[in-house]
Amino acid sequence: MVKKVFAFALLISGLIFSSGCSEEKAVSEADMSSKSRDVFAMDTFMNIKAYGGNADIALSEAEKRILQLEDELSVTSETSDVWAVDHSSGTAVDVSDDTALIVNKAIEMGKKTNGALDITLYPVLKEWGFTTGEYKVPDDNTLKSLLKNVDYSKVSISGNKVTLPKETEIDLGALAKGYTGDEIMKTMEENGVSSAIVSLGGNVQALGKKPDGSNWKVAVRNPFAPDTDMCIIEIDDEAVITSGNYERYFTTDDGNVYWHILDPDDGYPADNGLVSVTVIGDCGLDCDALSTALFVEGYDGAVEFLRSDPSFDLILVTDDMKIFYSGGIADSFTNISGMEAEVIALD
Repeated sequence: MVKKVFAFALLISGLIFSSGCSEEKAVSEADMSSKSRDVFAMDTFMNIKAYGGNADIALSEAEKRILQLEDELSVTSETSDVWAVDHSSGTAVDVSDDTALIVNKAIEMGKKTNGALDITLYPVLKEWGFTTGEYKVPDDNTLKSLLKNVDYSKVSISGNKVTLPKETEIDLGALAKGYTGDEIMKTMEENGVSSAIVSLGGNVQALGKKPDGSNWKVAVRNPFAPDTDMCIIEIDDEAVITSGNYERYFTTDDGNVYWHILDPDDGYPADNGLVSVTVIGDCGLDCDALSTALFVEGYDGAVEFLRSDPSFDLILVTDDMKIFYSGGIADSFTNISGMEAEVIALD
């Protein structure tokens, strides 16, 4: 199986200034001043920027919340909820409210995407070496054996008790950062901040507008020319979350490239014609889950899902160098690449 990989990044562009969207209102210097905090957690460099007089306090509380979630959700920490569930030998495990909420969401999204999102793929990811860094291409028999235990519908949850069949393990990595973005924004609001933005790897999430009343502008990199931006989108109180084959991958001696987003059907990296999927919506948790699932489903599956649930927006980049975006962001999407870009046809 010959794979191709393209670098892809989603960046908050601090040098892009809003225009035409500012409200004519007085904003105090305290509201306009920003504070920022860098945090390394969940194997990701995170940057949080908050505005206003309470920004420092809000950033400290947000950092505490991030580290708490990492402790609960890490698949490799022996003190986490996920570790306890994965090593339970089929017995019920009490988990935190956060973990229970995310597991319920994972099951819901598994159903909505016909299993394209499956949190029980963890043993297959380990076999490929994506969790350890000891990369290898598993043989077909090994994958077939491991896939016998992959089935999100076998995850049982009642209240805060999670039960897995023996030999089944979960990984909440496809949802954890999206949920973390939601919780950061909640922490900001609880501490009196009404304008903030966070970057968590390929995840960007904003609280409200900028202090001057203008929208945030997020630049999406061109996957075929990583040193240039592909498009710019304006957001207000939304999450922008991307999954792509640029995040974790390895190249074998024969030049084949394999990435970490696996297809639950065969256990191989999903290779359905998409280079990246960006999901824009109100809920970071939902966007994170969907970005992975729709990457697995490919263009047709992603469009079909959008047709059934237009409550979010998409930017799809295909491996034949085309950009497709949903009509909901037509007025806030600017193509600055040489690639063809068109609105996704839903009729």
